Amino acid sequence: MTKAIVFFDLDGTLLNNKTQLDPEVINAVTQLKADDILPVIATGRNIFEIKNVLQQTQIDTLVSANGAFIVLNGKQVDVTDIPRDVIKRLAVLVKNHDDAYATLNNQTDRINRMNENVKKVYHYINSPIPIIDPTFWQLYPVQMMLIIATNENDQDYLDSFKDELTFFRQTPYSIDVVGPGVSKKAGIQTLLSRPEFKGVPTYAFGDGNNDLPMFDAVDHAVAMGNGLAPVKDAAEFVTTENIDHGIVNGLKHFKLL
Repeated sequence: MTKAIVFFDLDGTLLNNKTQLDPEVINAVTQLKADDILPVIATGRNIFEIKNVLQQTQIDTLVSANGAFIVLNGKQVDVTDIPRDVIKRLAVLVKNHDDAYATLNNQTDRINRMNENVKKVYHYINSPIPIIDPTFWQLYPVQMMLIIATNENDQDYLDSFKDELTFFRQTPYSIDVVGPGVSKKAGIQTLLSRPEFKGVPTYAFGDGNNDLPMFDAVDHAVAMGNGLAPVKDAAEFVTTENIDHGIVNGLKHFKLL
């Protein structure tokens, strides 16, 4: 029987500033599982990007791609693809603004072209620059996109697709893009609607703006000490920074460790 469920963001939360897991975090997750507490990764990243994390933690329940791809006990339970006609129109708008974009699914990613912001964003998120293939979305399903751009044209993107896409600006150089109504909150609610989780206490750890909807979906919200001000304001508890035992201290605060 599951005693509690804990949702963890990755970047700035479960991971350190080198996008790696500290040994004490791996040990904490292992202890949660031994105590029948279900650890869940809730992230803007896609599964192919976090294989090392999954291997090290043995976590097999995920709300990935900002809620567009959901896995329970290693099995896909929900997926929301971005329609190709929407991608086609968004690609035109991206081109008109002289920006770039990436298309992603649970297995891989591609970019449409190279420019300086592409180099900056993949350096920022500590990930390799994908292969250039502007036709990828025409052949394969896409659950998430990145508009690779600074914020000058954000409002135009939002206004042009306000009923068709959901946007989260995650870095100074990129916006996460998923289907309408898709979010970590919606993904968590999909998991929690299952009968085996009825009445189970829920917790969430996060640091960024895309974690705010997640906080609304759980009983207890924990902000990292390195989190953004709105995230701290929305949290029940603010733990220490991700590089200062934040996960362990937060779990101990709620007597989960």
